[in-house]
Amino acid sequence: MEKIYDLIIIGGGPGGIGAAVEAKVLGLKRVLMIEKTENHSHTIRKFYKDKKRVDKDWQGQAVELEGNVSFVDGTKESTLDYFDKLLDDEMIDARFNCAVERVQKEGEHFAVYTGCGVAYAKYVIVTIGRMGKPNKPSYKIPPSLRSQVNFNLDKCGNGEKILVVGGGDSAVEYACELSQSNDVTLNYRKPSLTRPNPTNQEMIAQYAQEGKVTLHLGEDIKALESEHGQVKVLFEESEALYDRVIYAIGGTTPKDFLKSCGVSLDGSGEPIFNENYESEVEGLYIAGDIAFKSGGSIAIALNHGYRIVNHILSKEK
Repeated sequence: MEKIYDLIIIGGGPGGIGAAVEAKVLGLKRVLMIEKTENHSHTIRKFYKDKKRVDKDWQGQAVELEGNVSFVDGTKESTLDYFDKLLDDEMIDARFNCAVERVQKEGEHFAVYTGCGVAYAKYVIVTIGRMGKPNKPSYKIPPSLRSQVNFNLDKCGNGEKILVVGGGDSAVEYACELSQSNDVTLNYRKPSLTRPNPTNQEMIAQYAQEGKVTLHLGEDIKALESEHGQVKVLFEESEALYDRVIYAIGGTTPKDFLKSCGVSLDGSGEPIFNENYESEVEGLYIAGDIAFKSGGSIAIALNHGYRIVNHILSKEK
C-alpha cells in the first residue's frame, strides 16, 4: 500500500474494473483498485436477483464499446464470472474490505487514506455506485415495519402479498421475478411506465395482461402504517394491506465522500467534471454511476474508463 502507483481506482464495480483493465492494457503498470466490500461488483451481487438479465444496451441505450473490454448481454452470474476473469487475466492489484476515508492532493501525488493504510498515486479515478445508499421515501417508515419494508430482495419469501414501488428497470424486474411465487402489485406515481428499457416494458405489459402482476399506476403513496401485522399503504385516494413493501427508487450520490476527496458539487449535489471526466482537482477523475445524472449503463461506465486512461496517457507524453 505504501508504494507510489501510477493510478489508484476507488470502487470495484464495472466502471472500476474496466478502468483497471484499460490501464494495464494501455500501459499504466502500477495500478491499484480499492473496494470497501469483500468482493468486486457489490451492487450486482447484493441488489440483483439470481439469474437476472444484464443487458449491454441498458434501457435501450445502444452503446458501442470503445476499449478492450468485450462486455455482452448475459445474466448476473455470467457477468460476475466475466469480471472475475478480467481481474485474473490482467493480474489487477486489488484491495478488498478496504474503505477509503478521503483523498488529498499532496504535492505531485494524491494520498488515498484508507482503513488499511495510506496509498499514493499520480492519478485517481473515483468510480463508486449510487446504490450503496438507496433512495428512501420522504415519509417515515414506522419502526414496527422495518423488517417488512425493504430496498432489495434479500428478505423476500414465498406466498407473500408484495407491493413493489418504483418505475424503473429494477422495479419491473423485481415485480416480475417475485410474481413467480407471490401476489405482486407494482406501484408508480406516474400514469405510465416510460423509464424501463423496451424489453422490460414489453415484459411488464405481458405480465400485467396475463394477471401475473397488478399495476397500480398514477397514484403516489402518502404514508405507511402497521395494521394487524401487515403494512397498510395509504395512497393518495385509496389504501391497501400488504405483507411486504419493496422500494426500488434508485440511489443517491455519496456527497460526503466526494467532498472528502476534494470534488466540487453543483447545485443539485452532483460532481462537477469536464469532458474528460476530470474534476476541478487536476488528476482526479469521476467515472461510472456517479457520472450519470439520469441513469447510465455498464457499457457506458466501461467507456468512461477507456477515455479516462487515454486522457491520462496523453498527459504523460
